Amino acid sequence: MKPPSRKRAKPPTVMTPAQVRAAWLHAQRLDAEAPFGEGAEATRRAVAHLGYVQIDTINVIERSHHHILHTRIPGYARADLEQAQSADKSVFEYWTHALAYVATEDWRFFMPAMERFRTTPHPNFAGVDEKDYAAMLKRIRRDGPLTIRDIDDDVLVEKTHPWASRKPSRRVLRLGFFAGDLVISQRAGMVKTYELTNRHFGWRKRPKPATGAQFAAYMLRRALVSQGVVSLDSICYGNLATKPQVAAAIETEVRRKRLVPVRIEGFEKVPHWTEPAVMEAGVGALEPRLHILSPFDPLVIQRKRLEMFFGHVHRFEAYVPAGKRVLGYFALPVVVGDEVVAAIDLKTDRQARQLLVQKWTWIAEPRAGLKAAIDEALTRFETFQLASAPE
Repeated sequence: MKPPSRKRAKPPTVMTPAQVRAAWLHAQRLDAEAPFGEGAEATRRAVAHLGYVQIDTINVIERSHHHILHTRIPGYARADLEQAQSADKSVFEYWTHALAYVATEDWRFFMPAMERFRTTPHPNFAGVDEKDYAAMLKRIRRDGPLTIRDIDDDVLVEKTHPWASRKPSRRVLRLGFFAGDLVISQRAGMVKTYELTNRHFGWRKRPKPATGAQFAAYMLRRALVSQGVVSLDSICYGNLATKPQVAAAIETEVRRKRLVPVRIEGFEKVPHWTEPAVMEAGVGALEPRLHILSPFDPLVIQRKRLEMFFGHVHRFEAYVPAGKRVLGYFALPVVVGDEVVAAIDLKTDRQARQLLVQKWTWIAEPRAGLKAAIDEALTRFETFQLASAPE
Protein backbone atom coordinates (compact mmCIF):
# COMPACT_ATOMS: atom_id res chain seq x y z
CA MET A 1 0.00 0.00 0.00
CA LYS A 2 1.45 3.33 -1.08
CA PRO A 3 1.78 6.07 1.55
CA PRO A 4 -0.49 9.05 0.96
CA SER A 5 1.17 11.55 -1.34
CA ARG A 6 2.00 14.97 -0.02
CA LYS A 7 1.25 17.92 -2.21
CA ARG A 8 4.28 19.97 -2.97
CA ALA A 9 4.13 23.53 -1.82
CA LYS A 10 3.35 25.89 -4.66
CA PRO A 11 6.49 27.85 -5.61
CA PRO A 12 6.45 31.55 -4.74
CA THR A 13 5.06 33.95 -7.29
CA VAL A 14 7.85 35.85 -9.02
CA MET A 15 7.65 39.64 -9.13
CA THR A 16 10.05 42.23 -10.46
CA PRO A 17 11.08 45.27 -8.39
CA ALA A 18 9.11 47.40 -10.88
CA GLN A 19 5.95 45.43 -10.11
CA VAL A 20 6.54 45.83 -6.38
CA ARG A 21 7.07 49.58 -6.81
CA ALA A 22 3.79 49.87 -8.69
CA ALA A 23 1.93 47.84 -6.05
CA TRP A 24 3.46 49.94 -3.27
CA LEU A 25 2.67 53.26 -4.95
CA HIS A 26 -0.91 52.10 -5.50
CA ALA A 27 -1.19 50.98 -1.88
CA GLN A 28 0.08 54.40 -0.80
CA ARG A 29 -2.52 55.97 -3.12
CA LEU A 30 0.17 57.98 -4.89
CA ASP A 31 -1.13 56.88 -8.28
CA ALA A 32 -4.41 58.81 -8.09
CA GLU A 33 -5.36 62.48 -8.05
CA ALA A 34 -7.55 62.67 -4.92
CA PRO A 35 -8.01 59.12 -3.63
CA PHE A 36 -9.54 60.08 -0.29
CA GLY A 37 -11.78 62.97 -1.31
CA GLU A 38 -11.69 66.27 0.52
CA GLY A 39 -12.10 67.73 4.01
CA ALA A 40 -11.90 66.22 7.48
CA GLU A 41 -13.46 62.95 6.32
CA ALA A 42 -10.70 62.60 3.72
CA THR A 43 -8.20 63.09 6.53
CA ARG A 44 -9.79 60.28 8.51
CA ARG A 45 -9.82 58.00 5.46
CA ALA A 46 -6.18 58.75 4.69
CA VAL A 47 -5.00 58.08 8.24
CA ALA A 48 -7.05 54.86 8.43
CA HIS A 49 -5.74 53.61 5.08
CA LEU A 50 -2.09 54.48 5.66
CA GLY A 51 -2.24 53.06 9.20
CA TYR A 52 -0.47 56.05 10.68
CA VAL A 53 0.69 59.55 9.75
CA GLN A 54 3.93 60.46 11.50
CA ILE A 55 4.21 63.67 13.52
CA ASP A 56 7.54 65.50 13.61
CA THR A 57 8.77 68.56 15.46
CA ILE A 58 10.93 70.06 12.69
CA ASN A 59 9.29 73.17 11.29
CA VAL A 60 11.76 74.24 8.58
CA ILE A 61 8.91 73.66 6.12
CA GLU A 62 5.36 72.50 6.81
CA ARG A 63 5.32 69.85 9.54
CA SER A 64 5.43 66.29 8.28
CA HIS A 65 1.88 65.28 9.24
CA HIS A 66 0.37 68.15 7.24
CA HIS A 67 2.77 67.49 4.35
CA ILE A 68 1.91 63.77 4.18
CA LEU A 69 -1.81 64.49 4.10
CA HIS A 70 -1.43 67.28 1.53
CA THR A 71 0.41 64.85 -0.76
CA ARG A 72 -2.68 62.63 -0.93
CA ILE A 73 -5.41 65.26 -0.45
CA PRO A 74 -4.77 68.14 -2.90
CA GLY A 75 -7.31 70.41 -1.19
CA TYR A 76 -6.07 69.58 2.31
CA ALA A 77 -6.10 72.35 4.92
CA ARG A 78 -4.64 72.25 8.40
CA ALA A 79 -8.15 72.81 9.80
CA ASP A 80 -9.19 69.42 8.38
CA LEU A 81 -6.83 67.61 10.73
CA GLU A 82 -7.84 69.84 13.63
CA GLN A 83 -11.48 68.93 13.04
CA ALA A 84 -10.72 65.22 12.72
CA GLN A 85 -8.74 65.25 15.97
CA SER A 86 -10.67 67.68 18.16
CA ALA A 87 -14.25 67.79 16.84
CA ASP A 88 -14.94 64.55 14.97
CA LYS A 89 -12.47 62.67 17.20
CA SER A 90 -11.89 60.23 14.34
CA VAL A 91 -8.10 60.25 14.79
CA PHE A 92 -5.88 60.28 17.86
CA GLU A 93 -2.18 60.56 18.63
CA TYR A 94 -0.12 57.66 19.87
CA TRP A 95 3.21 55.91 19.37
CA THR A 96 3.60 53.58 16.37
CA HIS A 97 7.28 53.56 15.36
CA ALA A 98 7.18 57.25 16.31
CA LEU A 99 4.53 59.69 17.47
CA ALA A 100 1.78 59.55 14.87
CA TYR A 101 -1.88 60.08 14.08
CA VAL A 102 -3.88 56.85 14.09
CA ALA A 103 -7.54 56.18 13.29
CA THR A 104 -9.66 56.07 16.45
CA GLU A 105 -11.21 52.82 15.24
CA ASP A 106 -7.78 51.24 15.92
CA TRP A 107 -7.56 52.42 19.55
CA ARG A 108 -7.99 48.94 21.03
CA PHE A 109 -4.85 47.67 19.32
CA PHE A 110 -2.78 50.12 21.36
CA MET A 111 -4.40 49.38 24.71
CA PRO A 112 -1.99 46.58 25.67
CA ALA A 113 0.94 48.98 25.20
CA MET A 114 -0.90 51.57 27.29
CA GLU A 115 -1.43 49.02 30.04
CA ARG A 116 2.27 48.18 30.07
CA PHE A 117 3.10 51.87 30.59
CA ARG A 118 0.59 51.99 33.44
CA THR A 119 1.81 48.89 35.26
CA THR A 120 5.48 48.48 34.36
CA PRO A 121 8.13 51.03 35.42
CA HIS A 122 9.66 52.81 32.43
CA PRO A 123 12.94 54.76 32.62
CA ASN A 124 11.41 57.75 30.84
CA PHE A 125 9.00 58.20 33.73
CA ALA A 126 11.21 57.28 36.66
CA GLY A 127 10.47 59.50 39.61
CA VAL A 128 6.84 60.25 38.75
CA ASP A 129 5.07 60.08 42.09
CA GLU A 130 1.73 58.24 42.19
CA LYS A 131 0.21 61.06 44.21
CA ASP A 132 1.34 63.66 41.65
CA TYR A 133 -0.12 61.51 38.86
CA ALA A 134 -3.46 61.13 40.64
CA ALA A 135 -3.50 64.86 41.41
CA MET A 136 -2.96 65.71 37.73
CA LEU A 137 -5.86 63.51 36.64
CA LYS A 138 -8.03 65.06 39.34
CA ARG A 139 -7.08 68.58 38.23
CA ILE A 140 -8.01 67.89 34.60
CA ARG A 141 -11.24 66.20 35.68
CA ARG A 142 -12.13 69.28 37.74
CA ASP A 143 -10.80 72.16 35.60
CA GLY A 144 -10.93 70.72 32.10
CA PRO A 145 -8.27 70.16 29.42
CA LEU A 146 -4.92 71.87 29.85
CA THR A 147 -1.53 72.39 28.24
CA ILE A 148 1.87 72.48 29.90
CA ARG A 149 1.67 76.28 29.59
CA ASP A 150 -1.35 76.30 31.91
CA ILE A 151 0.76 74.87 34.74
CA ASP A 152 2.55 77.67 36.58
CA ASP A 153 3.04 76.14 40.02
CA ASP A 154 5.88 73.74 39.16
CA VAL A 155 9.24 73.93 40.91
CA LEU A 156 11.52 74.08 37.89
CA VAL A 157 14.36 71.57 37.47
CA GLU A 158 17.38 71.33 35.16
CA LYS A 159 16.81 69.76 31.75
CA THR A 160 18.10 66.22 31.28
CA HIS A 161 17.71 66.40 27.47
CA PRO A 162 17.65 69.29 24.96
CA TRP A 163 13.99 68.53 24.18
CA ALA A 164 13.00 68.04 27.80
CA SER A 165 11.07 70.53 29.91
CA ARG A 166 12.08 72.17 33.17
CA LYS A 167 8.54 71.52 34.41
CA PRO A 168 8.17 68.14 36.18
CA SER A 169 4.48 68.20 35.25
CA ARG A 170 5.39 67.55 31.63
CA ARG A 171 6.61 64.09 32.55
CA VAL A 172 3.41 63.44 34.49
CA LEU A 173 1.31 64.47 31.48
CA ARG A 174 3.37 62.30 29.15
CA LEU A 175 2.93 59.29 31.41
CA GLY A 176 -0.83 59.90 31.37
CA PHE A 177 -0.70 60.03 27.58
CA PHE A 178 1.32 56.83 27.16
CA ALA A 179 -0.78 55.03 29.76
CA GLY A 180 -3.94 56.00 27.89
CA ASP A 181 -5.52 57.91 30.77
CA LEU A 182 -5.01 61.17 28.87
CA VAL A 183 -5.41 61.93 25.19
CA ILE A 184 -4.19 64.89 23.17
CA SER A 185 -7.47 66.59 22.38
CA GLN A 186 -5.96 69.50 20.45
CA ARG A 187 -2.62 70.48 19.00
CA ALA A 188 -1.30 73.93 18.08
CA GLY A 189 2.08 73.31 16.52
CA MET A 190 3.90 71.34 19.19
CA VAL A 191 1.74 72.65 22.05
CA LYS A 192 -0.56 69.82 23.12
CA THR A 193 -3.80 70.00 25.07
CA TYR A 194 -4.39 67.02 27.37
CA GLU A 195 -7.86 65.75 28.22
CA LEU A 196 -9.23 62.71 30.04
CA THR A 197 -9.53 59.96 27.44
CA ASN A 198 -13.02 58.77 28.35
CA ARG A 199 -14.38 62.32 28.48
CA HIS A 200 -12.81 63.25 25.15
CA PHE A 201 -14.32 60.30 23.30
CA GLY A 202 -17.53 60.22 25.33
CA TRP A 203 -16.82 56.66 26.44
CA ARG A 204 -18.59 55.18 29.45
CA LYS A 205 -16.64 52.02 28.82
CA ARG A 206 -13.45 51.71 26.82
CA PRO A 207 -13.07 49.34 23.87
CA LYS A 208 -11.99 45.79 24.64
CA PRO A 209 -8.17 45.51 24.40
CA ALA A 210 -6.77 43.48 21.51
CA THR A 211 -5.02 40.22 22.28
CA GLY A 212 -1.45 39.62 21.14
CA ALA A 213 -2.70 37.56 18.19
CA GLN A 214 -5.19 40.28 17.23
CA PHE A 215 -2.46 42.91 17.38
CA ALA A 216 -0.25 40.79 15.10
CA ALA A 217 -3.14 40.41 12.65
CA TYR A 218 -3.66 44.17 12.78
CA MET A 219 0.02 44.81 12.00
CA LEU A 220 -0.17 42.42 9.05
CA ARG A 221 -3.39 43.92 7.69
CA ARG A 222 -2.07 47.49 8.11
CA ALA A 223 1.05 46.66 6.12
CA LEU A 224 -0.81 44.83 3.35
CA VAL A 225 -3.19 47.75 2.87
CA SER A 226 -0.46 50.41 2.83
CA GLN A 227 2.42 48.50 1.20
CA GLY A 228 0.83 45.98 -1.16
CA VAL A 229 3.75 43.55 -0.99
CA VAL A 230 5.19 42.96 2.48
CA SER A 231 8.10 41.36 4.32
CA LEU A 232 8.37 40.54 8.01
CA ASP A 233 10.66 43.55 8.48
CA SER A 234 8.33 45.94 6.66
CA ILE A 235 5.34 44.76 8.71
CA CYS A 236 7.16 45.01 12.04
CA TYR A 237 9.04 48.24 11.36
CA GLY A 238 9.52 49.95 14.71
CA ASN A 239 8.02 47.01 16.59
CA LEU A 240 10.45 44.12 16.19
CA ALA A 241 9.19 42.35 19.31
CA THR A 242 6.03 41.38 17.39
CA LYS A 243 7.93 39.36 14.77
CA PRO A 244 7.18 35.88 16.19
CA GLN A 245 3.44 36.51 16.39
CA VAL A 246 3.33 38.26 13.02
CA ALA A 247 5.22 35.33 11.45
CA ALA A 248 2.58 32.99 12.88
CA ALA A 249 -0.18 35.21 11.45
CA ILE A 250 1.48 35.12 8.02
CA GLU A 251 1.73 31.32 8.15
CA THR A 252 -1.97 31.07 8.98
CA GLU A 253 -2.96 33.40 6.13
CA VAL A 254 -0.82 31.49 3.62
CA ARG A 255 -2.35 28.20 4.75
CA ARG A 256 -5.83 29.69 4.27
CA LYS A 257 -4.76 30.92 0.82
CA ARG A 258 -5.36 34.54 1.76
CA LEU A 259 -1.68 35.34 1.26
CA VAL A 260 0.66 34.36 -1.56
CA PRO A 261 4.44 33.91 -1.05
CA VAL A 262 6.42 36.17 -3.38
CA ARG A 263 9.97 35.93 -4.68
CA ILE A 264 11.32 39.26 -5.89
CA GLU A 265 13.93 39.24 -8.61
CA GLY A 266 17.26 40.34 -7.21
CA PHE A 267 16.07 39.99 -3.61
CA GLU A 268 15.29 36.30 -3.47
CA LYS A 269 16.69 35.86 0.04
CA VAL A 270 14.06 38.11 1.60
CA PRO A 271 10.64 36.39 1.82
CA HIS A 272 7.72 38.57 0.79
CA TRP A 273 3.97 38.07 0.61
CA THR A 274 0.98 39.67 -1.02
CA GLU A 275 -2.73 39.06 -1.37
CA PRO A 276 -4.08 37.06 -4.34
CA ALA A 277 -6.15 40.09 -5.36
CA VAL A 278 -2.95 42.09 -5.94
CA MET A 279 -1.69 39.42 -8.35
CA GLU A 280 -5.07 38.97 -10.03
CA ALA A 281 -5.42 42.70 -10.63
CA GLY A 282 -2.01 42.79 -12.30
CA VAL A 283 0.31 45.75 -12.32
CA GLY A 284 -0.18 48.12 -15.21
CA ALA A 285 1.96 51.03 -16.34
CA LEU A 286 2.01 53.91 -13.90
CA GLU A 287 1.01 57.40 -14.90
CA PRO A 288 4.08 59.57 -14.25
CA ARG A 289 2.64 61.53 -11.33
CA LEU A 290 5.04 63.88 -9.57
CA HIS A 291 5.23 64.03 -5.78
CA ILE A 292 7.47 66.05 -3.46
CA LEU A 293 7.50 63.78 -0.42
CA SER A 294 8.22 64.40 3.23
CA PRO A 295 11.28 62.51 4.54
CA PHE A 296 8.77 61.04 7.03
CA ASP A 297 6.29 59.94 4.35
CA PRO A 298 5.26 56.28 4.72
CA LEU A 299 6.85 55.61 1.32
CA VAL A 300 10.18 57.02 2.50
CA ILE A 301 10.48 56.32 6.22
CA GLN A 302 11.53 52.67 5.79
CA ARG A 303 14.89 53.57 4.27
CA LYS A 304 16.05 49.99 3.55
CA ARG A 305 12.81 49.15 1.76
CA LEU A 306 13.03 52.39 -0.25
CA GLU A 307 16.57 51.52 -1.28
CA MET A 308 15.63 47.93 -2.13
CA PHE A 309 12.81 48.80 -4.53
CA PHE A 310 13.60 52.36 -5.67
CA GLY A 311 17.40 52.14 -5.58
CA HIS A 312 17.60 55.42 -3.66
CA VAL A 313 19.48 55.82 -0.39
CA HIS A 314 17.69 58.68 1.31
CA ARG A 315 19.65 60.42 4.05
CA PHE A 316 17.92 62.44 6.75
CA GLU A 317 20.62 64.92 7.67
CA ALA A 318 19.03 67.42 10.05
CA TYR A 319 21.19 66.02 12.84
CA VAL A 320 24.30 65.57 10.70
CA PRO A 321 27.05 68.26 10.98
CA ALA A 322 26.71 70.73 8.10
CA GLY A 323 30.07 69.78 6.57
CA LYS A 324 29.07 66.13 6.28
CA ARG A 325 25.67 66.62 4.66
CA VAL A 326 25.16 65.20 1.19
CA LEU A 327 21.52 66.00 0.36
CA GLY A 328 20.98 68.86 2.82
CA TYR A 329 19.42 69.63 6.20
CA PHE A 330 15.84 68.67 5.27
CA ALA A 331 15.98 67.05 1.84
CA LEU A 332 12.71 65.93 0.28
CA PRO A 333 12.72 63.11 -2.29
CA VAL A 334 10.93 63.86 -5.56
CA VAL A 335 9.15 60.90 -7.14
CA VAL A 336 8.00 60.87 -10.76
CA GLY A 337 6.09 57.73 -11.67
CA ASP A 338 8.04 54.98 -9.94
CA GLU A 339 11.41 56.74 -9.90
CA VAL A 340 13.10 58.97 -7.34
CA VAL A 341 14.49 61.66 -9.61
CA ALA A 342 15.78 64.30 -7.19
CA ALA A 343 16.21 65.33 -3.57
CA ILE A 344 15.54 68.99 -2.77
CA ASP A 345 16.53 70.67 0.49
CA LEU A 346 13.83 73.25 1.19
CA LYS A 347 13.25 75.96 3.73
CA THR A 348 10.25 78.25 4.18
CA ASP A 349 11.07 81.90 4.80
CA ARG A 350 7.80 82.83 6.48
CA GLN A 351 8.70 86.50 6.88
CA ALA A 352 9.51 86.94 3.19
CA ARG A 353 6.68 84.50 2.33
CA GLN A 354 8.63 82.31 -0.03
CA LEU A 355 9.92 78.78 -0.31
CA LEU A 356 13.70 78.62 -0.64
CA VAL A 357 15.64 75.88 -2.41
CA GLN A 358 18.74 75.35 -0.30
CA LYS A 359 20.15 72.53 -2.42
CA TRP A 360 19.01 70.54 -5.45
CA THR A 361 20.46 67.07 -6.01
CA TRP A 362 19.62 65.12 -9.13
CA ILE A 363 19.22 61.39 -8.42
CA ALA A 364 18.21 60.50 -11.97
CA GLU A 365 19.61 61.90 -15.19
CA PRO A 366 17.77 65.18 -15.91
CA ARG A 367 15.56 64.92 -18.98
CA ALA A 368 13.54 67.30 -21.09
CA GLY A 369 10.76 69.00 -19.18
CA LEU A 370 11.61 67.42 -15.81
CA LYS A 371 13.05 70.54 -14.18
CA ALA A 372 10.06 72.61 -15.34
CA ALA A 373 7.62 70.02 -13.98
CA ILE A 374 9.35 70.00 -10.59
CA ASP A 375 9.43 73.81 -10.51
CA GLU A 376 5.69 73.84 -11.15
CA ALA A 377 5.15 71.37 -8.30
CA LEU A 378 7.33 73.52 -6.03
CA THR A 379 5.14 76.52 -6.81
CA ARG A 380 2.05 74.56 -5.76
CA PHE A 381 3.86 73.35 -2.65
CA GLU A 382 4.84 76.94 -1.80
CA THR A 383 1.18 77.97 -2.04
CA PHE A 384 0.28 75.20 0.39
CA GLN A 385 3.11 76.24 2.74
CA LEU A 386 2.13 79.88 2.84
CA ALA A 387 -1.58 79.14 3.16
CA SER A 388 -0.85 77.47 6.49
CA ALA A 389 -1.24 79.59 9.58
CA PRO A 390 2.00 80.48 11.35
CA GLU A 391 2.89 78.44 14.44
